[in-house]
Amino acid sequence: MKTTKFKILFIDVFNIFIPNKIFAPFAAKKMNRVKVKIWFQTHKIEFYAAVKKDKNSGDYKMMLSKQKQKALGVSLGDEFEMQIFEDTSKYGVEMPEELEAVLMSDYDAYKIFEELTAGKKRSIIYGIIRYKKSQQKIDKALVMCENLKRGIRNPMELFKLP
Repeated sequence: MKTTKFKILFIDVFNIFIPNKIFAPFAAKKMNRVKVKIWFQTHKIEFYAAVKKDKNSGDYKMMLSKQKQKALGVSLGDEFEMQIFEDTSKYGVEMPEELEAVLMSDYDAYKIFEELTAGKKRSIIYGIIRYKKSQQKIDKALVMCENLKRGIRNPMELFKLP
């Protein structure tokens, strides 16, 4: 399932509003996570996002972080093109290869990771993605695996050395 491109007017500091008629096929399948592509002038970004129903308008909304706004170069009042797709990823976000390799090399940590809630898994993945260098990602993934095996589940503690 995929939608056609559609235009969005950026009218809220942190949210993109998606008309009900556009999101209806996803809502009918009870999907609340989607893959998104956005084009603005010469910029294009892709990401995974949660979509929630707006209680006031009945339409849907998803967050557009300041980092993504900066990458696109959008400001309030700008109009851009967007396309949404069914999220077919395992975790609702792209798994960094460094984290995947570390988890595949540590079966005990992998089992614990897989038992976590979907949101905690995404938090861990985002915690690894934020590092730029591959070696940093590997080092943090190793620390995280050891902390999982020690029983630590608090995201604020997972990436700290014991």
